[in-house]
Amino acid sequence: MKFLFLCTGNSCRSILSEVLFNRRAPEGWKAYSAGSRPTGKVHPLTLETLENIGLSTQGLWSKTIEDCEQYQPDVVITVCDAAAQETCPLYLGTAIKAHWGLADPSHLVLPKVEKLHAFQVTVEHINRRLDALFALDTVNMTRSELIAAIAQISVIE
Repeated sequence: MKFLFLCTGNSCRSILSEVLFNRRAPEGWKAYSAGSRPTGKVHPLTLETLENIGLSTQGLWSKTIEDCEQYQPDVVITVCDAAAQETCPLYLGTAIKAHWGLADPSHLVLPKVEKLHAFQVTVEHINRRLDALFALDTVNMTRSELIAAIAQISVIE
């Protein structure tokens, strides 16, 4: 099963989601990430956060939706924070769509130590949602059950 995590800038939340997903994904599952208006670079604290938890940052880059169309995802998850009035990207493929809003730690105006802590909190938030996703018995679920289950994960804090 292929997942695409979408956000606006593809420099923080969607990149973190992609890397964390791929580190833990069941065999045959793969994630990608993209942005509707990519910044062109991965946020330095995203890279530092991943390195601090022992994950590779090799080959990460800020991608457009068009860069990922070739993967034909089965599931597209937007991670923009609606409370911050961000405009989430729209993906019009046939994939299952869900919104797992996450606050963006990259825009916080804080000292570096506190900002890094906010990135770590975001990682923990993503991991709780991935725990729920990977616990689903997707093989025995209908498409409508899978859609409902993936959507329900958005309430996990």
